[in-house]
Amino acid sequence: MKSLLPLIPYFGRYRKKLFLGFFFILISIGANSLYPLVIGAAIDDLTSGVYRHSMLIYALSGISLIVFSGIFLFLIRQHIIVVSREIENDIRHDFFAHLQLLPRSFYNTRSTGDIMAHATNDIGNVRNFVGPGIMYSMQTVTRTVFTLTILFSINWSVTLLALAPLPLITFIVYNVGKLTFNRSKKVYEIFSDITTRAQEALSGIRVIKSYVREEYEIKEFDKLSQDYLKKNLSLAKVQSFSFPMMFLLTSLSIIIVIYFGGLQVFDGKMTLGNISSFVVYLGQLTWPMIAFGWIINLIQRAAPSMQRLNDIINTKPEIADNDETDFSIKPDNIKGDIEFRNVSFRYPYSANYILKNINLHIRKGTSLGIIGHTGSGKSTLINLIPRIWDATGGNIYIDGYEIKKIPLGVLRGAIGIVPQESFLFSNTIEKNISYSEDNINGDEVVSSSKIAGLYKDLINFPDGFGTILGERGITLSGGQKQRTSIARAVYKKPEILILDDSLSAVDTKTEEEILEELKSVMKNRTSIIISHRISTIKNANNIIVISGAVIKEEGTHNELVALDGIYADIYRKQLLEEEIKDYKFRN
Repeated sequence: MKSLLPLIPYFGRYRKKLFLGFFFILISIGANSLYPLVIGAAIDDLTSGVYRHSMLIYALSGISLIVFSGIFLFLIRQHIIVVSREIENDIRHDFFAHLQLLPRSFYNTRSTGDIMAHATNDIGNVRNFVGPGIMYSMQTVTRTVFTLTILFSINWSVTLLALAPLPLITFIVYNVGKLTFNRSKKVYEIFSDITTRAQEALSGIRVIKSYVREEYEIKEFDKLSQDYLKKNLSLAKVQSFSFPMMFLLTSLSIIIVIYFGGLQVFDGKMTLGNISSFVVYLGQLTWPMIAFGWIINLIQRAAPSMQRLNDIINTKPEIADNDETDFSIKPDNIKGDIEFRNVSFRYPYSANYILKNINLHIRKGTSLGIIGHTGSGKSTLINLIPRIWDATGGNIYIDGYEIKKIPLGVLRGAIGIVPQESFLFSNTIEKNISYSEDNINGDEVVSSSKIAGLYKDLINFPDGFGTILGERGITLSGGQKQRTSIARAVYKKPEILILDDSLSAVDTKTEEEILEELKSVMKNRTSIIISHRISTIKNANNIIVISGAVIKEEGTHNELVALDGIYADIYRKQLLEEEIKDYKFRN
């Protein structure tokens, strides 16, 4: 139950509606509890030869009580069930908002399917407790108190005998609930696996088709689906046991009332009307007895679900604004002068340094080219600037401000990154390019697409900029996705532009065209370009070569070629590759 305590603030937001809902429960059940007495009185009058007009009064009284109770039952659901949906919406919002703040390390250890299962099943379980669970709890307690008070006032001995089998209903429902919980947990676990498998298969459909593995994926998914079916059938078998048992015990209570109540009628201590009222009241008590166990079952489901949600919600972002943040730093203060001072970095749970004692000054408005072998730490270096990761040693400064003191929104708002793997949303190309702003500037979208070399492709699309992309931009080729990502970064007009090997999927001719267009964008703007091609970075103001976690070489293109080191070796090999390609093309 402790895991459900975080729900208290949510209840506080809607306390007026909940209070009204509880008040309506008292009125509804109060009216409904008088209904069996009307039936009993009518039967007693029938046995004594009452006139017909009296029966009409009883009928109208019964109908009035039912209608009156029904109206307030509607109001109960309008308040408590609606509140449960509102709380569900608040939890879903808070959960999603918190996911946006969590660092990359969190997503490195959690699958998308697992997170989606939390956002669907777990939030659904919590809502069932907040709505039906609380509503039926109050109804059950209120109805039990009202009904038992009336029954004991009619005949306490018959009441005790009649109630004897009913607690067994709660016992059965509770124990069935425990079995249901254990089996439900297994159903949720396999559901998470199915979600993950489906998400991966759909996201990787190109790979599946290129390797002709459709049948394999279908078989693997079918295995999980069959397992899901078996676990659901196992759950259904347990749940199907409770209803026949409840019917049996309820019928037993009615038989006890008729037998022992009948003896009391013969002795003149009860009337036939009392017996009739008893039977109706027992029918009304059946649901509370069931509900006691069912509510416990809801709590058993909601508690671990809320615990799982709490585990994520209570995960503190490793990188966030804190007491050291200087909120006086505004976007206008960021101009793009970057300095690394003895910066080192290693990934969590790793003893090996990816970067070690990096000292580098990238002056405002200049361009830096970065080259190095795969895994040398190039992408890690630029990911330290927007604080995707925090340096484990040394400091990074932007315009003299230590980056940990710059508000995260200001820091990242000043940086435009085109990552190695271009991610596009399932939306129009126009909205993907203008993603950095709520309001779309059509002229800027066109201008950005021209600079990125994308415009010439879009004019051939039937819907142009209004073309809807598939998941992760699957509609586009690799080169088109990269150019769309470049256009998105250009549209943002950042003070610091970072291209992380973002021209690898385009040919050298297109690359030259894009770089030529980017010159106007890079002018007076700090630019960092990572590439495996010398041709991409040779015109940069400064170039660094990263190898073995350190900067091995630094200088202009001509200086590095003259140095005759790593850079010169890469340059010669790439020149040779180009000559071989030209020779093959000519012949």
